[in-house]
Amino acid sequence: MNEKTTAELENLRGLIDGVDQQLLHLLRKRLDLVAQVGAVKHGAGLPIYAPQREAKMLAKRRAEAQAMDVAPQLIEDILRRLMRESYLNEKDVGFKQVKADLGHVVIVGGEGKLGGLFSQMLTLSGYEVKSLDKDDWLNSQTIFDGAGLVIVTVPINITCELIASKLTQLPSNCILADLTSIKSAPVEAMLAAHCGPVLGLHPMFGPDVGSLAKQVVVVCHGRGESEYQWLIEQIKIWGARIVEAEPEKHDKAMQLVQAMRHFSSFVYGLNLYKEEADIESLLQFSSPIYRLELAMVGRLFAQSPELYADIIFAQEESLVAISDYLDNYSQALQILKSGNREAFVKQFEEVAQWFGDFAPQFQRESRAMLQSVNDMKTG
Repeated sequence: MNEKTTAELENLRGLIDGVDQQLLHLLRKRLDLVAQVGAVKHGAGLPIYAPQREAKMLAKRRAEAQAMDVAPQLIEDILRRLMRESYLNEKDVGFKQVKADLGHVVIVGGEGKLGGLFSQMLTLSGYEVKSLDKDDWLNSQTIFDGAGLVIVTVPINITCELIASKLTQLPSNCILADLTSIKSAPVEAMLAAHCGPVLGLHPMFGPDVGSLAKQVVVVCHGRGESEYQWLIEQIKIWGARIVEAEPEKHDKAMQLVQAMRHFSSFVYGLNLYKEEADIESLLQFSSPIYRLELAMVGRLFAQSPELYADIIFAQEESLVAISDYLDNYSQALQILKSGNREAFVKQFEEVAQWFGDFAPQFQRESRAMLQSVNDMKTG
């Protein structure tokens, strides 16, 4: 490269550096404005996530980008990343307290990660939160005295026994709720143990989320809906999306969404281990979609084995879903062994038709995710 080219490149790179610095100042300004928005929302009790406002704003920016010959997806990617940062910062302002006369909240299992997250969110909303863990039961009557809400978040395998043996003497006006990933048995146990309001909740996210914006919380009604409606509104203010479901329907879905999916990821990881696969080598040869798949399997093994054992073993009916998966795998394997390419194509087409419009929708959604995965690659 000659001196003229080198000088030209250095000059252009200097100009780019200057634009980058301007972008940083604009980002800082935008974050400051979002913080002011958060303060206004806090005062008014508005949810931090407003889907209609977000969709309208993104559509407008995409149109403006196109008019400027800038890729619409580029500005959307930038804005979505900025909004995620904004949601993380908005919660630092705190949230409006929906029920000021509640009394205190007791989280049974509050020292756990999910209990800690809900403790943080409730505290940011102005509630007094007390934690009750396995070493605190001698003082439990004092801790429960005056409580307006008790939330149970302990391992699934001891949830119902704990409710039946430890939570039968709560104040009659106290709300009893749980955060378990199965709902039928815990809701039944709470209804039997407590005469007051009962609510089943399932946060469909891990405790490592930085914000509840756009996260899903499943609500299974138990008893006294009008008395705990404020709690649902409080969760909405945190930015979560509420999905109401019957406990039985929820548990049936979890057999596929959680138990079967986690078990297949476990077997995938087990197979890699037994094959003594070289993960570094696999990453070198992986396209973004396979890297993402491998990352999801690795994510499983970065977490608590007890937690995933609880989820997979929680419902006996999960054995049916997992066994059906194994049968379908075996049948598909037989097609492969027989060399019947036409049968494979026929079954593929049948499944594609069953997916219908969801298939192209998922293709579009995954494309954006895969681009993000590819951007993260460092080598």
